[in-house]
Amino acid sequence: MQDVMTQLGPLKSYRYVTPLLQLCCSPSLALLMPLMATSYLMLILALLLTFAITASTTGGLAHTSYLKKGSSLSVEHASEIIQSPDGTFSFGFYNISSTAFTISIWFTNSADRTIAWSANRDRPVHGSGSKIVLNKHGTLVLTDYDGTVVWQTNTSSKGADHAELMDSGNLVMRDQGCNILWQSFDHPTDTLLPTQPVTDTAKLVSTDLSRPSSYYTLRFDDRYILSLAYDGPEISNLYWPNPDFSSWLNYRISYNRSRRGVLDNLGQFIASDNTSFVSSDWGPGIKRRLTLDYDGNLKLYSLNDSNGSWSVSWMAFSQPCEIHGICGWNGICVYTPAPACSCPPGYVVRDPSDWSKGCKPTFNISCRDSDQRMGFVSLPQTDFWGSDLDYIPMTSLDVCRIQCLNSCSCLAFEYKLDSNDCYLKSVLLNGKTVPGYPGTAHLKVPQNLLSETISYVHENSETLDCNSSKTKVEVLSFDSDAHSNGGKATMWHYYYGFLAAFFLIEVCFIAFGWWFIVKKQSTQSEIWAAEEGYRMVTDHFRSFTYKELREATKNFKDQLGHGRYGSVYKGILRDKRIVAVKKLGDVKQGEDEFQTEVSVIGRIYHMNLVRVWGVCSERKHRLLVFEYVDNGSLAMFLFGNQGLLQWDQRYKIAVGVAKGLAYLHHECLDWIIHCDVKPENILLDHDFEPKISDFGVAKLLQRDHQTDPNMSKVRGTRGYAAPEWASNIPINEKVDVYSYGVVLLELVSGRRAFELAATGTGDAEVAMRQLVWRIKEKLKSGDWSWITGFVDPRLNGNIVHSEVSLMLEVAAMCMEKERSQRPSMNDIVEKFSSFPVNE
Repeated sequence: MQDVMTQLGPLKSYRYVTPLLQLCCSPSLALLMPLMATSYLMLILALLLTFAITASTTGGLAHTSYLKKGSSLSVEHASEIIQSPDGTFSFGFYNISSTAFTISIWFTNSADRTIAWSANRDRPVHGSGSKIVLNKHGTLVLTDYDGTVVWQTNTSSKGADHAELMDSGNLVMRDQGCNILWQSFDHPTDTLLPTQPVTDTAKLVSTDLSRPSSYYTLRFDDRYILSLAYDGPEISNLYWPNPDFSSWLNYRISYNRSRRGVLDNLGQFIASDNTSFVSSDWGPGIKRRLTLDYDGNLKLYSLNDSNGSWSVSWMAFSQPCEIHGICGWNGICVYTPAPACSCPPGYVVRDPSDWSKGCKPTFNISCRDSDQRMGFVSLPQTDFWGSDLDYIPMTSLDVCRIQCLNSCSCLAFEYKLDSNDCYLKSVLLNGKTVPGYPGTAHLKVPQNLLSETISYVHENSETLDCNSSKTKVEVLSFDSDAHSNGGKATMWHYYYGFLAAFFLIEVCFIAFGWWFIVKKQSTQSEIWAAEEGYRMVTDHFRSFTYKELREATKNFKDQLGHGRYGSVYKGILRDKRIVAVKKLGDVKQGEDEFQTEVSVIGRIYHMNLVRVWGVCSERKHRLLVFEYVDNGSLAMFLFGNQGLLQWDQRYKIAVGVAKGLAYLHHECLDWIIHCDVKPENILLDHDFEPKISDFGVAKLLQRDHQTDPNMSKVRGTRGYAAPEWASNIPINEKVDVYSYGVVLLELVSGRRAFELAATGTGDAEVAMRQLVWRIKEKLKSGDWSWITGFVDPRLNGNIVHSEVSLMLEVAAMCMEKERSQRPSMNDIVEKFSSFPVNE
C-alpha cells in the first residue's frame, strides 16, 4: 500500500484516494475491517494501482480534500490547494499582495475569495520558497523562504495521519483511526462559520489584511456574558451588549459557566448567556459567516451564489458611533449624516489613512508649570464614554470646571444640564457627537490656544467634518478669562459692536425667509418634504415633529386609551391617514439609544403586528405613531360591550396572535420580548384579524420595577405575568408564552382568567396553577362534556369542540410554572398549523 501511495505522488491523484479514505473513516466499516477477506484487500490494492496509472496519464493536479503525511503545498504553485468535498471552501496559499501570502481557508465561489480562517494572518510569508508540509512526525508546518517556521500545529506526539478540509470549512487533522487531533474551528480568527462555536478559549479578533490585528474582540467576559470588547494596549472596555445596562436589562444570563455560542445552518445564533439573533434571510441552503469587522461591528453575512457577493443579514450596531474606539484616542465620531471621524479643537489627526490611530494634541499640559493658564473648549451634544476620573452628582457647571482645573489628571469634563451631573475625564476615548444628547464635553486646553487658534462659532452653525484637511469643529463657548482686556479692550468693543450690527441684519433676513417658507409651505408641503429630506415616503417609517402630531391629534384631545407605557390618542395626518399616537412617559434612554431602538421597531412588519409609521423625539417629548386599527382591542369584545365574537373569530385570533409573537421571538432582525401580552394590547382590524400592539415599547422604556409607580413588584400585568417575574431572575421570551396561555383561556371562556381561578384563598398564583391542573386532568380523561360549561355561555354552544380542546391544551402547556417546560411560539404555530380543519 505504501509503495502505491508513493507512486501516486503528493496530491496528484487524491481525488481517487478520497473515497477510500472516507471508507476507512466510516465507524461502522472500520469495525468490519479486521473481518474482511484477503480477496477484498487485494481488490483494493488493484484499484489503487489502476488509479495510479490513470492519474499518471492526466499529468495535472487535481483538487482534493486531503493532505497526506509527507505531502506539501508550495507557494509557487497556486493551483496546489485543498478543497472541501462540495467545493465550498479552499485551503492553501492566499496572496494578500504580490509578495506576501497567508495560509488560509476561503470561500471558493465568493467574488473576492473571502477568507474564513488564517494560520498566519499577522505574519505573512514570502512569495517564493515558502511551503506548508505535513511532516513525518504528524505536524502541519508552515515555513518561510529561508526555512523559518512561521506556524505549526501541536500534533507531533499524537500521530496525525492526514489533514482534511470538511464541507463546514473546518480543517481537521486525524489519526489513522480517523479521530480528530486538531481542528481550525478551535482557533478562529475574525470569522465564525455555521456550527463553529465561540467558547471560553475560542474568541474572535478583528483584523484587516492590510493592517495588523485591531483591538476588537468577541469573547465571554468575566461574568460569562458574550461581549464585544475594545482591548486596547492601555485600556479595555465592553461596548456590546449595552454597557450602561445590567445583564438583566440586556436580556442576558450571567455566570453560566458553559460559555458557548453557535450559529446554526439556518442562520440563528444562540449562546449560553441567552444571546440570540436570527438572520433576516433565515432558512436552509444559504452560506453564511459571522465576522467581527475591522471597525468593531459584528455582522452576519449571506452569500449570493449567483454573483458571489455578500449581503449583511444582521449586525450588532446600526449606528457605528456606538462602537468604542472607532475614531481612536481623542477622536470624535459624528453623523454627517454618514458616520465620520473628526478631531476636537487643539488636536490633529495622527494618520489620515487610519482613523483608528486617533488624534494627537498640538499642546502640552505641564503640571509643574504653575504659570500655564488653562481654559475650556465646549463641545455640545458630545460625550466621551468611560474613563471617569470622578463623578460629582447634582453640582453646578462652575464647580465642575474648577474641579477639573485643579486636577492635573483631568483632560476634560462632561456636564449634563438635565441632571446637573459632572464627570471628570482622565482619557478622551469613545467620543461621539449625537444631536439631542443632553451633555456637553468641555476640553481643557491652554488659554493661549483659545485666543490664538480657536475662533468663536455661534451655536449650531458648524458641524464636524472629517473630509477637510483643516477640521471644522463646533464650539459653543470657551473660558472668558482667555481674553485679556488691557490695551486691547477698545479693539474688542469695536469688534463686538460690529458683530452685534451684523447679527441684527442677519436676524432680519432670517425672519423674512421664515415668513416666506411658512407661507409657501401651506400649499407645497409635500414638495418641501421631498426637497428637504425631512419626510420619507408617506407610507413608510419616518420622523414627525411634535408640532405636527399636536396638530394631528387636535392638541391630544381624542384619547383612545391609557396604559402602562402612556396614553394613546387618535389623530389625522396631513395626508388624511388616521393614526394612533402614543405619548411615552419615563423614557430612560438618551436620544441616540432611543432612535436606535425605534428604528428597529420601525423595520418590523407582519400582518399580526400593528404597523409603526413613525416617531417623534424632540427634547423631552417621545411619541410613537401607529396605524389606526378599526375595531379596537380584544378586551373590549371579551369583557366590554363592543359586541360578541363568534367562535371562528376567536380561533382566528388565537392563531394570529401566535404567529405575531413567533415573528417577534424568532424571525425579527432584533430579538424582541413583548413583556405585556394581554387582550388590551391585541387590536382587531375590520376583518377581525388580530394585531399585537406595544411590542418593543418595554425595551424602549427600560423601566425599573422598584421605581415605577404604575406597576407592582413584578413587571407585566397582574394575572398575565409569568411566575419568574417574581423570582428576580433574568427573563426570556417564555414570559410571553405564559401570557399567551392566559389569553387563550380568556378567548375560550369570555371571562378574565383571574375570575376563573378565584377560590377565595387570596393566593392568585396558586389558584391559577390549580385551574391549569384541572384543565389538564379533564383533557386527559377524554370527557368533553365539561367543555360546554367552560366556554363563553354567550356562544350558546356554537363551537367546534376539537378546536376548543386544542386551545385549552395549548393554554395548559403555555402556563407551566417551569418555563423550560413551556413550548416556544414557533412550536405553538406549528401545532395550530398541523391541526386538521373541523366543521
